[in-house]
Amino acid sequence: MTPLIAALVFVGALCVLNFVLSLGMIKRLRDQAEILNRNGRTSPPIAVGMGDEIAKFATLTEDAEPVDDESLRHGDTLVAFFSPTCRPCQEKLPKFVDFAASFPGGREQVLATVVGEPEAAADMLERLRPVARVVHETSNEGAVSTAFDLKGFPVVLVVAPSVEHGRPIVTAERIDLDVPVPAR
Repeated sequence: MTPLIAALVFVGALCVLNFVLSLGMIKRLRDQAEILNRNGRTSPPIAVGMGDEIAKFATLTEDAEPVDDESLRHGDTLVAFFSPTCRPCQEKLPKFVDFAASFPGGREQVLATVVGEPEAAADMLERLRPVARVVHETSNEGAVSTAFDLKGFPVVLVVAPSVEHGRPIVTAERIDLDVPVPAR
C-alpha cells in the first residue's frame, strides 16, 4: 500500500508542477502577443505612431503665428515635443536643433512644442526659435499635445499628408538625429 501512495503523491506533484509551468507559459505568450500588437515596441507608445492620423488642433506659436493641423498638409513636417524637466530632452535638444536647421523646407516645415512651466521652458523655447515654429504648452493637455496623444518625452516624428485622404499622418517615428538630412 505504501508504494501506491508514494506513486500517487509523485503523480500529483508532477501534475501541480505541470499546471504551474503551463500558467507561466500562458502569461509569457500573452506578453509576447502584446509586444507584437505594439509593432515590436517593448514599451507603451508615448505619442501617435506610424501611420496614425493627427487630430485637429489650432493654436499660436511663440511668435504669434497661427499653426494648426492644416499646416501639416504641405509636405514632410518635422515635429518634436520636449520638456525642460526631462533629462533625455535636454540631451537630445542640441542634436534636434542641428537636424532641424538642415531639414528641407526650413523653419516652416519644423514644429516644436515645449511642455512645461514658462520660467523653466524659456531656454528651450529660445534655442528652438531659429529653426522651428515653436509652441509652448504648460501641460500635455494643450492643443498640440492632445492632437498627438502625447504621453511622454522626448518625441520626434515626421508628419505628411496621407495619399488616401490628405489628412496629416505620422510617416516616421524613429528619427536618428545623428544622421544628416539628405538635400532635396
